[in-house]
Amino acid sequence: MSAIEIENVEKSFGKTSVLQGISLSIRSGEFVAVLGPSGCGKTTLLRALAGFEPIDRGAIRVGDTLLSGNGRHLPPEERGIGVVFQSYALWPHMTVSGNVAFGLKVKGIGRAEREARTARVLETVGLTAFADRRPAALSGGQRQRVALARCLAMDASLVLLDEPLANLDVHLRGEMEEEFARFHARSGATMFYITHDQSEALALADRVAVMDRGTISQFASPSELYSQPANEMVASFIGEGQIAPIEDFQPDRSGYGFARFFGERVRVRNRPSALPSGAARVAFHPVDLRLTDTGGVSATIRRITYRGDILRVELAAGPEEKTLFMNVPAPARIEAGQRVAVTLADGWVLPDLKAAELSH
Repeated sequence: MSAIEIENVEKSFGKTSVLQGISLSIRSGEFVAVLGPSGCGKTTLLRALAGFEPIDRGAIRVGDTLLSGNGRHLPPEERGIGVVFQSYALWPHMTVSGNVAFGLKVKGIGRAEREARTARVLETVGLTAFADRRPAALSGGQRQRVALARCLAMDASLVLLDEPLANLDVHLRGEMEEEFARFHARSGATMFYITHDQSEALALADRVAVMDRGTISQFASPSELYSQPANEMVASFIGEGQIAPIEDFQPDRSGYGFARFFGERVRVRNRPSALPSGAARVAFHPVDLRLTDTGGVSATIRRITYRGDILRVELAAGPEEKTLFMNVPAPARIEAGQRVAVTLADGWVLPDLKAAELSH
């Protein structure tokens, strides 16, 4: 059992509030990513869960065990949590097998069992041939696998990963994403993954917690974050999201509605509980804007950026020449300065948080 309950956790450093009423309920065996811009508090949250930082208020539980809160602070070594750091945290003077076996030795595991476990996990992460090498003789990806092997050897049911791919070259990141997914499937461990890279979070996690200035903006599946952001912060942060004003919004209580997008009538998605409004905000992605030959919003192409199979097109749209971005499949007969018409193929009406607060 390693279900995590984080309840109204607060943490300040001096007069600076870093965590503000953080609450997360994480299922046993779930892969959760915590995503957010630099300084949002995600690493402090990991350190509080690991036991490296005491919390000011709230409580942290794993299963039935209270780790932090109500005057209790269990030290890191007594939490049974595996941690994979950005810097790998390997002993440079020890071999690969020595690094993996060290925690088992400290735990008092006998030599025969240590050697058997070490051999087994090194085979699992594909490092058997490197058992006698020292960390300096390994690539970044191989060092990361040693850190994972160490967690596997300790039978950690909860593994915390602090931006583990930040120090790797781009071509290694995809390979290590697959490694983490395999590790999760093999171990069945609950994974708590800190990152500022949304592509990592969306590719790996069952659910993603988006943090902003010490709070949780939304905790949901990757697809829900992308298609139904809870607020403007999440909408603009995920998937190159864009936000634009709409007028005469008329929902039909089925999760859809109609609105005026720069004067054009478009169909939009919304919460079934959404209320009609003369003015609202719609969130969408570059792929949701399309060129059209009939009707549409008048726009001027400002710039075209080649991205292989797509062209990223910067537009000045509508009478106010609002900057929008659109993806167009390549090749395409368009050029900078050209007048075009575009339509919104899909969009999500952002919840009116003020109206929701008033209704409560």
